[in-house]
Amino acid sequence: MSTHINAANKNDIAESILLPGDPLRAKFIAENFLDSPKCYNEIRGMLGYTGTYRGVPVSVQGTGMGMPSMGIYSWELITEYGVQNLIRIGTAGSFHEDIKVRDIVVGMAASTDSNYIHAFDVPGNYAPCASFKLLSELEATSKHLDIPFKAGNIVSCDVFYELKEDWWKKWAAMNVLAVEMEAAALYMNAAYNRVNALAMMTISDHFVTGEKATAEERQNSFTDMMKLALETAIK
Repeated sequence: MSTHINAANKNDIAESILLPGDPLRAKFIAENFLDSPKCYNEIRGMLGYTGTYRGVPVSVQGTGMGMPSMGIYSWELITEYGVQNLIRIGTAGSFHEDIKVRDIVVGMAASTDSNYIHAFDVPGNYAPCASFKLLSELEATSKHLDIPFKAGNIVSCDVFYELKEDWWKKWAAMNVLAVEMEAAALYMNAAYNRVNALAMMTISDHFVTGEKATAEERQNSFTDMMKLALETAIK
């Protein structure tokens, strides 16, 4: 089988998958962490691979940028390919001085300025949140590997280049840790379809200090996050 955006056959994709936004980060993970990785998708340049990690089948696939793109890829992975555990591994911008560039942040919940929820016809507001199962497994993995992370509310925004200069300070005042662009859609799709989802991000930009990671770092480093995600995926 295949879909409009995925060339994979039904059994080409594992039940647990890592979802970086950047398809080249998917390629990096497949080539450096998975045994015998096989590329199952190249449509639209959105690379997808399946291999094994510690003997357990794991897939990794790029999802693109923004909630519409994450929404399409994660929905098809769940409903067409039977994926049960979806772990976003991306980048985010920190709103707080003590959450530094290269720190790992996990979204226990994902606030959003998006109207993505309208698709589900919910008669009110909805609070997208992570799977407790994956979050619990991540905590145990973090202790075992001695790789720390910070967990809390994040915000998934539709706009990257905001025109209002201090917009982020209002989220920071509500103790939202960081901003990214995909987690809320992933959490909604997972909740509706009764599967597990977790979003973890490495801080690449800092709204307080102005520090930024390089494009190469975003693609090829942040390996602590990748290790945490892989170890969590095989639990």
